[in-house]
Amino acid sequence: MSAVRSYAAVDLGASSGRVMVGRVGPDSLELAEVHRFPNRPVRVPEGLRWDVLGLYAGVLDGLKGAGAVDSVGIDSWAVDYGLLDADGALLGNPVHYRDGRTDGIAERVWAKVPAEELYATTGLQYAPFNTLYQLTAARDSAQLERAERLLLIPDLLTYWLTGEQGTELTNASTTQLVDPRTRDWAHGLAERLGIDLSLFAPLRRPGDAAGVLRPEVLEETGLAGPVPVTAVGSHDTASAVAAVPAGGERFAYICTGTWSLAGLELDAPVLTEESRAANFTNELGLDGTVRYLRNIMGLWLLQECLRAWGQPDLGALLLDAGKVPALRSVVDAGDTAFLAPGRMPERIAEACRASGQPAPATPAEITRCILDSLALAHRKAVTDAQRLAGQPADVVHIVGGGSRNALLCQLTSDACGLPVVSGPTEAAALGNVLVQARAHGLVGDLAGMRRLLTRTQLLTRYEPRGGTQRWQAAQARLARG
Repeated sequence: MSAVRSYAAVDLGASSGRVMVGRVGPDSLELAEVHRFPNRPVRVPEGLRWDVLGLYAGVLDGLKGAGAVDSVGIDSWAVDYGLLDADGALLGNPVHYRDGRTDGIAERVWAKVPAEELYATTGLQYAPFNTLYQLTAARDSAQLERAERLLLIPDLLTYWLTGEQGTELTNASTTQLVDPRTRDWAHGLAERLGIDLSLFAPLRRPGDAAGVLRPEVLEETGLAGPVPVTAVGSHDTASAVAAVPAGGERFAYICTGTWSLAGLELDAPVLTEESRAANFTNELGLDGTVRYLRNIMGLWLLQECLRAWGQPDLGALLLDAGKVPALRSVVDAGDTAFLAPGRMPERIAEACRASGQPAPATPAEITRCILDSLALAHRKAVTDAQRLAGQPADVVHIVGGGSRNALLCQLTSDACGLPVVSGPTEAAALGNVLVQARAHGLVGDLAGMRRLLTRTQLLTRYEPRGGTQRWQAAQARLARG
């Protein structure tokens, strides 16, 4: 048997998908992108939908270009799902989490189960698009009435590849229907809310076998079977946190991309009322860990501005933003007012004016406002997480797409008053690959996975500049506004 084996990681983000191939040996870890494809939501008369067939076609094209692999794993964004009928056929395109159907739904849920009790049971932060609220919004719809099975997005694609149905636990924990203490469904809660948990396929854990590629898939991709599919941390953040290259130190992490997910890795959930009020979530990770984190709007703010500006050169824009005075204007990067697409530069300027701050006008000024605001939100999340969990951090690891943004990494170090280690960029795909490799005996426990990452990945360290007083003042100014 070869000492080096190859694994295909399907990593689906909110704006693009990619198929990566990781080659893993006892002391080597290499990752190569073989296919990238757009993920463009489509607005139809009934609302905003995912083009899941286009995504599946991209997955098949990627596997065709991957060459011989020892396993396949899929991770994606959370909360969204497809419904299948009794024949296993998809009932319409999955609804996009930014669709407006959940507006006002949370209040209906809280009338049956108060928000405080909901958090004490599931530990999940309030977000208007949580699967629980989506299912409540879909109640009495023709699709849900016909549905025999609900599959979260990575589980749906796994089903199409293998014919096998399952619900991977790290992603299931984002539905607000799982008890993080038992790591199982919250049956009593679902019953009170009239949600039929039999819609979900049986739970499976990262590393579990999820089937083998169907003969038709082998024929279309040119792969020689059997090719197993392995359940990974199918929520992309679970895979990304597994790929944080921490060497045993007390660390915080920020998974950056369309969203920033900032927090700590814990052994047990924090289910206090204070934690709920601070809007922290307890999602499940590998090996009994809990991802204790806060959702921040992330680089979505900049992505939407770039779209509005006609996609200017990002490198030049960041250079110009670095010359803009720091902390002139900031916005709340966690505010759901920025959730919907469209008019982002104007909305940011309006938010600054409304809080009595100068309104940024040029692309460089708006970009600096966004990056300062993200660093400020990172600071608050990291600080709050340490206080609420009673677990200090000595370093902040930034992984994902934002790890390439040197200005954002430096500002985050300045704001937190802590060293920042940035990288790897493709953390979710690396975590995906490493869980597959571990299932095949190539790497050891989570600590062993991280040691391999530390030895093999390009990492950059940033040291904080100056004190944090100006960041404290900006945070106080934002709170007053």
